[in-house]
Amino acid sequence: MIDQRRIKKLNNLEIADGDFLVYWMQQSQRAEYNHALEYSIIKANQLGKPLLVYFGLTDSFPEANLRHYKFMLEGLREVSKKLEKRKIKFVIEKKSPEKGILHFIKKPVMIVTDRGYLKIQKHWRKFASEKLKCRFVQIESDVVVPVEEVSHKEEYAAYTIRKKINSRLGSFLIPLEKETPYLSSLDFQYENSLDLNDIGKILEDMNLENVVPSFRFKGGFSRADKLLTDFIDVKLKDYNEKRNDPALNHTSNLSPYLHFGQISPVYTALKIKEFKGDGSDAFLEEMIVRRELSMNFINYNPMYDSFESLPDWAKSTLTLHKNDKRPYLYSLEEFENSETHDRYWNAAQLEQVKTGKMHGYMRMYWGKKIIEWTRSPEEAFQTALYLNNKYALDGRDANGFTGVAWCFGKHDRAWKERSIFGKIRYMN
Repeated sequence: MIDQRRIKKLNNLEIADGDFLVYWMQQSQRAEYNHALEYSIIKANQLGKPLLVYFGLTDSFPEANLRHYKFMLEGLREVSKKLEKRKIKFVIEKKSPEKGILHFIKKPVMIVTDRGYLKIQKHWRKFASEKLKCRFVQIESDVVVPVEEVSHKEEYAAYTIRKKINSRLGSFLIPLEKETPYLSSLDFQYENSLDLNDIGKILEDMNLENVVPSFRFKGGFSRADKLLTDFIDVKLKDYNEKRNDPALNHTSNLSPYLHFGQISPVYTALKIKEFKGDGSDAFLEEMIVRRELSMNFINYNPMYDSFESLPDWAKSTLTLHKNDKRPYLYSLEEFENSETHDRYWNAAQLEQVKTGKMHGYMRMYWGKKIIEWTRSPEEAFQTALYLNNKYALDGRDANGFTGVAWCFGKHDRAWKERSIFGKIRYMN
């Protein structure tokens, strides 16, 4: 059974009289280790109904472009094939999901969805909860420990949340049992369902900014699982010593897959824990404590995508030094095209543009230098967000927003005061 602490009713309606139970998949885009999917199968079996999985595909997701959609659709194509093997019909429709789910099935017995923390994801679920005519339930499957189980307020930093998370890991970091549907839904026909065997055609029919897809990363659980296996076998033993060297590529490269929910953080953590050593401790600190601190941030701070989300001390010190003379000033276009004087910064930006991901250590340097070479801290914040969200496959999520904010003092402390940065941590 699914832990009740992962389950939240989004309305107070009863189970209705209908033909299907529907899982509205949106954040947890996978058929493996998906608490929302397994809960849906359990409920469908209890009610004696077949299960349908629905995905609404909108081309107006904030700041998403061709690069992001191609990676996502590659993952969804695999989801469809995996669900078919479990006798579950997967329907993907080109429609804004919060509206599509209202009309997909005339009389569903119940709707289940997964959880997202961005403002638009919360809006979708709230919109649907007010209009659906049957029970609507949300299942957390995107973090190890549900956010509200850890804290009911925005945490200041990793040191204030670490103990709260670690003390609860024992009851949440547990294997998820795979359920078997009693009834098949494969005979269900829906004329608006897209053909995931032709991703190119789907992308052509969408109104998307044409950002070249990454040559390094292909979407889907299978690819993520292979990266995880290779990371454990080859890199984990000395991850602690080598992770901060950008030249070594000694990271897991799982962040794009975690972003799209193509691999479970619970599954990943359980696999990592099988390896005994310092590397596993360092990785779990990043993937659980640091990642879930970012979920806490965007869940409790609605201004997470603006300069105003920063702590008061950081805003004050940056504002105090707002008029300090900058050694260089670059436009957004010059940043985007890697046209600064600094070959290291240019290399970091080029890596993100070409591959869709930047090494974490270089991302910190990249963000700090944008502060130093931009006219104001507010402009620097928006520049960093724009570039990260446009090119990074792991941008536009809790980690992405938090990573940018960290460069400006979020979840950090005051350091020695200097020109431009004030008391914000400096990198050279």
